[in-house]
Amino acid sequence: MYKIIGADGKEYGPVTADEIRKWIQEGRAVATTKAQAVGTSEWRELREFPEFAANFTGGTVPLVGAGSVPPASGGVPPLGAGAGPVAVVVNPEQEAEAIIARGVNFSIGDCLSSGWKLVMADFWPVVGVTALIFLIMSATNAAYVGLLINGPLLGGLYYYFLKKVRGQAPTLNDAFAGFSMAFLQLFLLYLVSGIFIFFGLLLCLIPGIYLGVCYYFTYPLLVDRKMDFWPTMEISRRVVNKMWWQVFAFALVMGLVNIAGVLALCVGIFITFPVTLAATVYAYEAIFNGRQVTA
Repeated sequence: MYKIIGADGKEYGPVTADEIRKWIQEGRAVATTKAQAVGTSEWRELREFPEFAANFTGGTVPLVGAGSVPPASGGVPPLGAGAGPVAVVVNPEQEAEAIIARGVNFSIGDCLSSGWKLVMADFWPVVGVTALIFLIMSATNAAYVGLLINGPLLGGLYYYFLKKVRGQAPTLNDAFAGFSMAFLQLFLLYLVSGIFIFFGLLLCLIPGIYLGVCYYFTYPLLVDRKMDFWPTMEISRRVVNKMWWQVFAFALVMGLVNIAGVLALCVGIFITFPVTLAATVYAYEAIFNGRQVTA
């Protein structure tokens, strides 16, 4: 029997190992979720338990995808339970090392295929929400308001897709959750990472490209782990640095897909953009949460 700390910071249990495996499969518990075996005093991450390690090393637990039934109520809260100001304190170096030590293997094709299936399974809501955020960002950029709200908008959009990928039932409000759950941190993430990438591109082009790839997963990482912007940037940079070329190839393919969408009379972008967003979240889950993604 085990106790587990949910997304809201509260303890749940005691529960059986099978129940925890079910939560892992549903996306309600991840590799870094803290758990305690009943009768012991030590809290450890789930991936540190031999009985759960196989659930995060691939092969046994497929990622919950399109058409999945939302997790039942009770037990460990699903993504978003108790959402509020970002407050989780982590050591970026230790967290990144733990993720790297687990090992990561993801397929660009599987992530893209899974993203396509997810969008096609719930086409109009997903495309509609994505288009709305996209249009708001385009309009506010023209008025220079984008500097203030683009970070929270991107965070909310990734939050929406995280819930979707994990088989939950996101609403339109979830796409704007960045304003309530982490406005300041998402604003700072957008501002600081943008400054770093801009000056990197200005100085020699290559440093800007390097940092742009390293920070590719910062938005889903921040809204998922509820961290401050700087630890988020550091964890993403350290982890991606170990597999930079693979993530670069992934980002390049996503960019080419979106360019193809623009070339399709500009209308195709309203389909390719949500598909590549979903694919990015699938890749994030594989890299940072140890989940297997299969097409």
